[in-house]
Amino acid sequence: MIPYFSIAILISIVLFTFVGSFFYTVSPSELHVDFILSHPSAQFILGTDRLGRDLLARLIEGGQVSLIIGVLSAFISTFIGLMVGATAGYLKGRVDRAFVILIDLFLTFPTFFLLLALVSYVNASVWVLIIIISVTGWMTTARLIRSESFAITSQPFIKVLRIANVPKLKILLKYYAPLLAPIFFVSFTFGVGGAILAESSLSFLGLGIVAPQMSWGTVISDGKEVIEIAWWVSFFPGLMIFLITFSLINISNYLQQLTNQKEIRN
Repeated sequence: MIPYFSIAILISIVLFTFVGSFFYTVSPSELHVDFILSHPSAQFILGTDRLGRDLLARLIEGGQVSLIIGVLSAFISTFIGLMVGATAGYLKGRVDRAFVILIDLFLTFPTFFLLLALVSYVNASVWVLIIIISVTGWMTTARLIRSESFAITSQPFIKVLRIANVPKLKILLKYYAPLLAPIFFVSFTFGVGGAILAESSLSFLGLGIVAPQMSWGTVISDGKEVIEIAWWVSFFPGLMIFLITFSLINISNYLQQLTNQKEIRN
């Protein structure tokens, strides 16, 4: 069953984030000193934070940063995993053994602690976080691609191409890439949710996005000290993260089911 509901949620969040500022023109940095920690109301739809800033405006502004980091880092890490995994599965031998050693080296440390270690040595920004999350997030995709590449390499038409001395890069791009595309898209959708969660976790700990920039993680972090008296400050950005992650997981599961059905038919 096509996850229409999840797709609708995902589209709604993207439109809310990137188009909402054209309709809701309140500044996310404007201080309303008379309305500090104001409850959701007609004047402030989602309430205000402890500095009197409009929470809806901050969700729109912060969502742009969170989604950009999530999409770009997921694409880069998935692409790296595709290239490394396909190359290892195609060439085998020493290249594949080096690949296994590299993967084991990266997996020696838990991913989140590796993120913390890298972020602690640099000043975090949007592009720095994209690079760091990408570098620490490609291993699972590469393992999946490597396993599938082994199966493709054993196909007769690949052996014929190799005997005909077709350039290796052409074989990888023209013949491997289309067959590996389903795994790429499944990994990408999972990766977007994982990257958003990683960025939010780092920002919540104060190691991610810093002022004046904002993300959903920083908005949650701003509300952690007043959560008992102002639940809305942390609830609404947390809800946004939950909805987009939930939607992406459902879409990923659907794509994976399509891939499995195709393999069964073949």
